Parts: sequence; C-alpha cells; structure tokens
Amino acid sequence: MQPRSDQRAGLAYGLAAYTMWGLLPLYWHLLSAAAPAEILAHRMVWSLPVAVVILAVLRRWSWIRPLLRQPRRLGLILVCAVVISLNWFLYIWAVNSGHVLEASLGYFINPLVSIAFGVLVLRERLRPLQWTAVGVGALAVVVMTVAYGKMPWIALGLALSFATYGLVKKGIKLDGIEGFSAETALQALPALGYLVFLGVRGESGFTTGGVGQALLLSACGIATAVPLICFGASAVRLPLTTIGMLQYLAPTFQFLLGLTVFHEAMPAERWAGFALVWAALAVLTWDALRTARRGRTELDRAAARAGENAAAEAARATRTAADPAAAADPAGHEAGPPAASGPVRQ
Repeated sequence: MQPRSDQRAGLAYGLAAYTMWGLLPLYWHLLSAAAPAEILAHRMVWSLPVAVVILAVLRRWSWIRPLLRQPRRLGLILVCAVVISLNWFLYIWAVNSGHVLEASLGYFINPLVSIAFGVLVLRERLRPLQWTAVGVGALAVVVMTVAYGKMPWIALGLALSFATYGLVKKGIKLDGIEGFSAETALQALPALGYLVFLGVRGESGFTTGGVGQALLLSACGIATAVPLICFGASAVRLPLTTIGMLQYLAPTFQFLLGLTVFHEAMPAERWAGFALVWAALAVLTWDALRTARRGRTELDRAAARAGENAAAEAARATRTAADPAAAADPAGHEAGPPAASGPVRQ
C-alpha cells in the first residue's frame, strides 16, 4: 500500500495532467494548417530538449545507466513510446478533422477500459457497482454505434491506446520525468528524420507557415511534456482504478469545447450514449466515495483498538513492576488467602 503522502501527491499530479489535457484541443486547433503527422513529429522532437532541461535542473541522471542494463524495462518503454504515439496521432487528427466530441467520448470510456484492464491483466477485484458501471459503459458503446451509424472507432482507439499506455507504465516503475524522457528519447530520432524528409520535399509547415506557426510547433514540446510528466508521476503513485476515475476530467473539458467552441452536432441519440457513459461514471464515483469512507472508518476503529491494547499492556507492565507476584495472574487479580485445609483432589 502506498503511503498517504504519495497518494496525495499522485492525486495532485493526476488532476493537473487531466485538466491540461482537457484544454489541448484549443492548442491543436491553432495548428490545423499543418498535417497531423507533422504536428506529431514536432511534438516528439521538441519534447526531448524540454525533458533534458528538466533533468539537468533536477540533476536526475542516475537512473539512466541502470535502465540501460535492463532489457525488459527498455522493451516496455518502447511499447509505451509506440502506443502513446498512436494515441497522439489519432487525437490530433480527430480534433483537426471536426471529431472533438467523439474524441471526448473515447476519454470518457477510457476509465472503464482501465478498470477492465485492471481486472483482466492485474487481477484486481471489482466490487458489484464497478461491474455495473463497466456493463453500462459497454451498453453506451452499442448505443453510440447506432447513433454514429458505425463503430465509434476514434473513441475506441483513443480509449484502448491510452489505457494500454497506463497499464504498461505500471510495469516500468519510473517516475514522471524519467519515464517521459526515456520514451521521448526513443521517439525523437524517427520524428526528426520525418521532419527532415518533409523539409527536403518543401512540405514542411515549420518553414512555410510563418513565424507564428513555427513558434506554435516548437512549443509542442512544452504542451506535451508538462501534462505527460504529471501523468507519469500520478500513475506510479495511484492504483489503476483511481487513475481510471480521474480520467473523466479531461473529456469533460473536451466535450464542453466540442459543443461551445467547435459547435459540433449533437443529435438526441448521441446524447443518449453520452448519458449512459456519464451514468456509469457516476456509479463509479459514488462507489469509490463510499468505499473510501468505509476504509477511513475501519482505519479509525483499528487505531482505536490499537490504542486500547497499548494502554492495557502499559497498565499490566506497571502492575508487574509494582508487584512481581501479579505477573503470575494474567488478569491482574491480587493473590487471595491460602485455601482451606482438606483433602487434595487430583
């Protein structure tokens, strides 16, 4: 069990990460003149110097050499880098193609997928209400499939890829900045090669889109690094089920942006699908709050019992020190007069 201080820090990191991710559609929309693949490549390339600067400021280099001697962890980092790259590309494409609402649906579903992964892979136990929430979420996918007239593949792709990323991060056990730096180091070289290729062909938005677009593209590193570092720091401190609960903060912002800023259509059948997802999340939240309250009550009772036992032991030790003969009687009773004479019964 993680110490409470670690859990509080993990919660703070998680809240920061998902709030920033919820507002990212506004940033990607500013770059809509560039192709999603180019935005993704800039995101990877510019993240590396940001990571290096943070490592230098914190003087946190000691983890690199041990990591290079652990092929299994390096393999997991490579899996993380590939999966998060797919997630980034799909999300950027969805935002700049007018699918912000469906992207938000993917991140609403994501907590349910994370919980399912916790059961199937990590063998975590679900309470009845958690099973209910997962079932309602599955029904919501069916309703949204009918609403869209096809499988909501954008939403499912985002949910599955990010849940996989969170799952694999649990096995790497690197803190936020270390994990992000390792993943970025694997992403940067292929991304740089792709940007050079675009420049040679004269198709680079960085060189042809003006100073404003070049600055926005180069700032992708900061926009990427900060929330992802916060998420990594949260993922190693919190259970996967708690991570799943936090994740619906980001899609709430995204959903509101899709409606109010990007003015995407929201017919009645889509409202029905979203309503089912929200109902599932409400069940999860209520169950989590109830379980946390019970846990606090049990801890308080255990602490009270421990205090009573300690007081009893202290009292017994005091009596024993004052009257060594009392040690023979665990109940602490005083010795009585000798028994009356008579035959001894065997």
